[in-house]
Amino acid sequence: MTLLDTTDTGRGLLTADRYRAELDDGRELYLDGKRISDPAGHPAFKPAADEIGRLLDLQHHPDHQDLLTWQDPATGQRLARAYQPPRTVEELRVQRRSAEFWHAESLGQHGRSPAFMASIAVGLYDFRHQLEKARTGFGTNAEAWYHHTSRNDLVLSHALGDPQIDRSADPVDDPDLALRVLSENERGIVVRGAKQLTTLAPLAHEVLVYLSASFAQRRGEQFVVWFALPLNTPGLVTLCREPLGSSPWGHAHPLGARFDEQDAMLFFDDVLVPWDRVFLLRESELARTGLGRINAWSAYIGHVRYRERLRTLLATATLVAESIGVDGFRNIQEDLGTLAGYAELTEYFLDAAEARATVTDSGLLAPGDTAASRVWSAEVAGKAVDIVRGIGASGLLMQPTANDLANPRLRPHLDRYMRGRGIDAEHKSRLFRLAWELTGDGFGQRQDLYEFVHRGDLARNRINLYRRYDQSSVRERLQRLIAEPTTSPEVQS
Repeated sequence: MTLLDTTDTGRGLLTADRYRAELDDGRELYLDGKRISDPAGHPAFKPAADEIGRLLDLQHHPDHQDLLTWQDPATGQRLARAYQPPRTVEELRVQRRSAEFWHAESLGQHGRSPAFMASIAVGLYDFRHQLEKARTGFGTNAEAWYHHTSRNDLVLSHALGDPQIDRSADPVDDPDLALRVLSENERGIVVRGAKQLTTLAPLAHEVLVYLSASFAQRRGEQFVVWFALPLNTPGLVTLCREPLGSSPWGHAHPLGARFDEQDAMLFFDDVLVPWDRVFLLRESELARTGLGRINAWSAYIGHVRYRERLRTLLATATLVAESIGVDGFRNIQEDLGTLAGYAELTEYFLDAAEARATVTDSGLLAPGDTAASRVWSAEVAGKAVDIVRGIGASGLLMQPTANDLANPRLRPHLDRYMRGRGIDAEHKSRLFRLAWELTGDGFGQRQDLYEFVHRGDLARNRINLYRRYDQSSVRERLQRLIAEPTTSPEVQS
């Protein structure tokens, strides 16, 4: 079957069992120098795969089906709600409510949730007419790929950034600095290079490859390409970073184990991309304008996820403050109020995106521009984490393990000196370990860095905001004000 087979209705909504089985697809996946044959069964990935599977199973639960799924009018199938192309404000808002449910279940830790990536597939589908104008067949490919992903409920990843080799150099002079098209033939295009940082790649079915905003500085149309591939494509090699959800000392890491989405480098070793999986080729201006267009819904859904992360940080900080009796201190309440303000502002940004929604040329309703809210989110992300760290302070570093608590020689000391206000040492230990995992250990630091980098270069985003902001009316009033000399009022004697 090719993507252009419109008679295929796919396999429908994923279940946990089917999802785990489909990851055992022969992909070339490496962790710590060893090839991994079945990521869903490997200890480094199994807890995260099981968590995604648990959430996918909720789509079949009668209590959640109407929220998490929708009926495709073309096939009568129930599909994941995140794949629904919204055409009305209500359809946009139900996507938001569906994403809120998913991200509440994952405590705002799933940056590359299936709900997020499905919205990018919707964006590509929306942009299909522009792609078709650029080259006959590419828009059809985009539409076919959207139907393929939605009707099979595929879990997706995306790859944008180039390797960090020498960012001062130009890929034209050193082609290994960016993924490039080597050649074209009757079967498709051949690409060589690498992409970072591909979050969720070991746990996804397919990857969508396109360009980050930094590509505008490049010369050479051979670097301008959009396509999608299964992660078991021959010649595509996936290298994972060190897992963050385990400890050699056996400490519990409930967040890291369940929500470490993994980040990976993708190496394209002269990979053939079939023509029906190519969406854009050698069209720099189209790629530049299309980047924001296809991400319109993902930016909106991403803000839903960030709202839940802020709510999680606020609730954690409050519980920590209560557990050590500082919740009544004025400075602590001020810090908690700052976090509450951050969480509340995300609601305003989402409401504004809905209020400013516009109909695209394909008839979908796209959320209003969220560029300013993305800049704000990156600016406050580190501050939110610092507040939790400041309240927990040194207590975040020194908490007993489960084995410490089980040691009869240590336990009396722990009960006496490591308890909290109204809670025993064991409960306090679990709470503070949760706070440390959110803010301080490898998983917490990865999540913090993710918030800073995944929205793109902060300085560039600020500059783009400045350049795009319409100051014309205010500038005109000021120019009129200063056009004539200021006259002083006559002094009355």
